[in-house]
Amino acid sequence: MKLLFDENLSFRLPRVLADLFPESRHVEDVGLEQSDDESIGHYAVEHGFAIVTKDAEFAEHCLVKGAPPKVVWIRRGNCSTATVESLLRVHHHEIDELGRSDAPLLRLL
Repeated sequence: MKLLFDENLSFRLPRVLADLFPESRHVEDVGLEQSDDESIGHYAVEHGFAIVTKDAEFAEHCLVKGAPPKVVWIRRGNCSTATVESLLRVHHHEIDELGRSDAPLLRLL
């Protein structure tokens, strides 16, 4: 599954997770830094990405409107990039399953 990491997550994540999610990008990689959620969502749909975010607004939109785009919502407060990386590694099978399922959202605690 291709992941698009939101601005609230480190730009390093696509690189450190390339072994599991090789086509993933950060919003900065695609010129969407400081863009609104609608623009990011539109880009994700057009290019086949699921959005990874800590932003509750993406998750709420996904629950109301459905997918696409699918959303991986990280429900942790302030934490290190290493913690986020570990969380995504531990749950990579569930993230891959999200891509194959009808579910619009995966919450990671």
